Amino acid sequence: MISCVLLLMACGKSYEETKREAAENRREAMRRDSSALKVAVLPTLDCLPLYVAEYYQLFDSVHGGVRLKHFTAQMDCDTAIERGRVEGMVTDLVRAIRMQQRGLKLRYVTVTNAYWQLITNRNARIHQLKQLDDKMVAMTRFSFTDMLTDKVVDSVKLKEERVFKIQINDVNVRVQMLQNNEMDALWMTEPQASMARLMKHQVIYDSRTTKIQPGVIAFREKEMRHPERGKQLVLFVKAYNQACDSINKNGYKYYHDLIIRYCNVRKEVVDSLPDVRKNPYVHVRGPRQEDVAQIEKWLGVKVVKKDETKGVKPTAKTKKAKAKGKK
Repeated sequence: MISCVLLLMACGKSYEETKREAAENRREAMRRDSSALKVAVLPTLDCLPLYVAEYYQLFDSVHGGVRLKHFTAQMDCDTAIERGRVEGMVTDLVRAIRMQQRGLKLRYVTVTNAYWQLITNRNARIHQLKQLDDKMVAMTRFSFTDMLTDKVVDSVKLKEERVFKIQINDVNVRVQMLQNNEMDALWMTEPQASMARLMKHQVIYDSRTTKIQPGVIAFREKEMRHPERGKQLVLFVKAYNQACDSINKNGYKYYHDLIIRYCNVRKEVVDSLPDVRKNPYVHVRGPRQEDVAQIEKWLGVKVVKKDETKGVKPTAKTKKAKAKGKK
């Protein structure tokens, strides 16, 4: 009887110790996460320098370290930075400027090599831009893909209400919709664009023809004014530049495991990626003023317009696509 009581007491002590250690570990993890420079990233190739820097521990020398927070939609990155859950994000310049207009002050640390291609479903038989009439295009509102869609529509003089811009935020959902023949055309960046081309879907427009450098890494200005965050940012820039140099030197295939892991694509997709020398990664540098001016001009017109679908009776197909895009 006494031995049983002693055994129960020992078990109780062990449980309490385990509980206390677990609580201490959680607090330590929260402390480390709080002191780290947190950056929201997407499963796209413009984030590859960050994945390389993390994997090869180039960020280890940064005070507090760097934590990459993974998302699959630009809007989720927006929410994270607006609510202070992260200090920085990989996004596009349109979304960043839009967020600044809404009151969040950002510091543009660098442009990226991101670009988008307009890819049409092979079953839709769309080979020219003018064939987008009465078709659905997957994009994200108030993003560079939204701006590109307007440019495309204007370039072939289509009526705005005749091209249905469907908000599909999640990059993985866009791929699924293409595979399931649920969308006529979609804006995709790499490596999802290479995946689509590998499936014999057609590219009818490339954002690089605009000469705009839309990709950007931005940080919360308020956070970066703190001395410790400033030190972190200096070391972040150094690590980022080193990663860019390594990718440009070794090419995508050298990092195929990282791309497969973080971008959720097959090895065949990595093997089909364009030569990195055609679109190299650049050292840290801010966006060009002419790009900012173009985007601000477009946004100035955009924000005063009524909702693009107002007054247009959506079809059942359009309603279904919109509902799925909210994921």
